[in-house]
Amino acid sequence: MPSLRQRTTTMLAITVLAGLLGLYLGSLMGREIAVWVTQAHLDQYAGRLIVDEEASAAELRTALAAMDASEHKSCSAAEVGYFRALIFESELLKDAGRMRDGVIQCSAVLGRSPLSLRAGDAAFTQQDGSAIYRDMAPYANRGMTTITLERGGSYVVYTPQTRLHLEPAPMHFTETVTDAPSQKQGWLLGEVSGAAQGILNQEGLYRAGQSMYATRCSIRFFDCVTAYTTLPEVIEANQQRYLGCIGLSGIVCAMLGLLVSALYQRNKGQEQQLRRAIRQGRIRVLYQPIIELATGRVAGAEALARWTDESGTAVAPDVFVRMAEERGFVGELTCLVVHRVLRDFGEVLRNRADFRVSVNVSAADLCDQQFPAMLEKALFRTGISAHRLTIEITESSTVRHEQAIKAIHTLREKGHSVHIDDFGTGYSSLAYLQDLSVDAIKIDKVFTQAIGTGSVTVGILPQILAMAQVLKLNVIVEGVETVEQAAYFYSAELPVFMQGWLYGKPQPFWELQKMMVETGKHVSPEVFCAEKEVSVA
Repeated sequence: MPSLRQRTTTMLAITVLAGLLGLYLGSLMGREIAVWVTQAHLDQYAGRLIVDEEASAAELRTALAAMDASEHKSCSAAEVGYFRALIFESELLKDAGRMRDGVIQCSAVLGRSPLSLRAGDAAFTQQDGSAIYRDMAPYANRGMTTITLERGGSYVVYTPQTRLHLEPAPMHFTETVTDAPSQKQGWLLGEVSGAAQGILNQEGLYRAGQSMYATRCSIRFFDCVTAYTTLPEVIEANQQRYLGCIGLSGIVCAMLGLLVSALYQRNKGQEQQLRRAIRQGRIRVLYQPIIELATGRVAGAEALARWTDESGTAVAPDVFVRMAEERGFVGELTCLVVHRVLRDFGEVLRNRADFRVSVNVSAADLCDQQFPAMLEKALFRTGISAHRLTIEITESSTVRHEQAIKAIHTLREKGHSVHIDDFGTGYSSLAYLQDLSVDAIKIDKVFTQAIGTGSVTVGILPQILAMAQVLKLNVIVEGVETVEQAAYFYSAELPVFMQGWLYGKPQPFWELQKMMVETGKHVSPEVFCAEKEVSVA
């Protein structure tokens, strides 16, 4: 039995470790609280800046409209006086004038004599035809930024220094503008930030490394304002709050926090989240069009499940489908997808005899004796024929040969077409395919994307096509992204269907329906290749 001294030493050691853990967690908590408070302040600051910017932009455009309404002769003494009255009535405007071909003709401040002052090149051109100059000559001032807005030969100048007074420490800001011709975002005001364009031109709160950002974009004009700061600046500005939080962190709070965190993480585990998403119908189903190569007809679509977890992170289908298979509830996921397909495409499947929707099923579904009954019940309830719903099974799911043959036979007896998905990755033999007795094979995208690359992988394609021709199988080619890839199959002497980003990405039902209507239910690669530069997902 441990001695009193040993027990005391152990208790002291645990207490010290718990105290150190409490201090560490307190420092983390203090930092996160400081970050959370700062992000809220950043968002408020960005909001004030964008309101100020919109008010300035509106006043500038009002002034330009007043200049356009001038009844005086261009650059006459009367018009120059008219311009002076405009800037005297405005706290914002510093000058107003006319320019032609980049040369200033007259202004309220510079007068109306021939100036021959070139304005230089505009920093940005906007969609309404106006141009923005930063520190335009002759208004450049080392100690003060000037912004010039020109439209139709009229221009106004202002200094946005009032925004500097809005800046609370330790926050900084940068204002960016979209150039209409190039569609690129460029810096206009504030400090030059090294943030990615995705942060500077999209509203939201962001964290990247040691930096935090809050971006607000104008709904009336063409610019965005990003307020930002760094973690060291946040800690320095919130020193008292940070140290106070560390001091208040004790052993009980630390251990309670660990317990609550453990329970919370258990409840928020991906498996539980996925189960809840299926139960609550929060799995999205997208559809990728399948095109008949010979006619360009939209012959069908593949249903693809998509899931975003409760933290807002998109989880890859390979991950969550495998999780559902391993945990034994993939049948619930398949059932949800089937019912969603029949709900979305009910009218189309009842009225278009030449249209099919494919649903992916797992090896567990094939072995589930209740799976065919579920399909039959769902189809009967919606009045849709079984041959309108195609079943796709992966090549790997047919490893249990006898069970796969029996399941495929049952599905085909009920009227379903059965396709082998990702075909070629297992290099199935002719005899193996003949035993399975399927209706079509889907060539895996690894072969499609090898076309035109000189890869030896593409050498397997003629063998796959010959195998399909012998067995009188249809062929669906996955991962088609270029016209060159599609053209490879033009000479195939069997029915070939195309699927890939060249013809359409996975999309909601209403977008696919719109695409079918707009293209007259027929699609050619040329329609899309001019609009899309796609890459491997």
